[in-house]
Amino acid sequence: MKSHSVSQKHQPETPTPSLRLRKPEDLRREIQDVQLAIAHRAYELFETRGREHGHDWEDWFRAESELVRPVSISMQESADRISVRANVLGFNENELRVSVEPHLITILGKKEMSATGTVGAKPIDWVPDQVLQFIDLATEVVPENAVVELQAGQLKIELHKAERKLETVVPAA
Repeated sequence: MKSHSVSQKHQPETPTPSLRLRKPEDLRREIQDVQLAIAHRAYELFETRGREHGHDWEDWFRAESELVRPVSISMQESADRISVRANVLGFNENELRVSVEPHLITILGKKEMSATGTVGAKPIDWVPDQVLQFIDLATEVVPENAVVELQAGQLKIELHKAERKLETVVPAA
């Protein structure tokens, strides 16, 4: 685990929660479950409207907003690195799964249910209890060297860019 540096007040170091990267194929089943739940809810919205066609995107986005929390993302790029920050406030390291591929980061999170109260079957102050975020990377990275940490609701992902392979052109004889 990585640690914060000691501040000038000489406070003891506090460990930074570090997340273990997951293999993309290990997340596929869980991702499919979320996507199927969104599709099912979108279909319910379609039926509620009397099966009126032409609102499929509206139904999908509404279903998605009901089931998945939005995640704000910021990225910084240097000559050899990419730094990604994702706001996952309210999730702890046990509730998040992250995978890194050469051109894609996947963040999947599922909150353990802890409603403060209920009205009927719906919790009071209900917000979606899961996140699903795909981040496309324009530059290829080395997944094996990725460092993922969770600090105060901020998921920090540090990536090393892959070395660009220069193609050699052989002149025609």
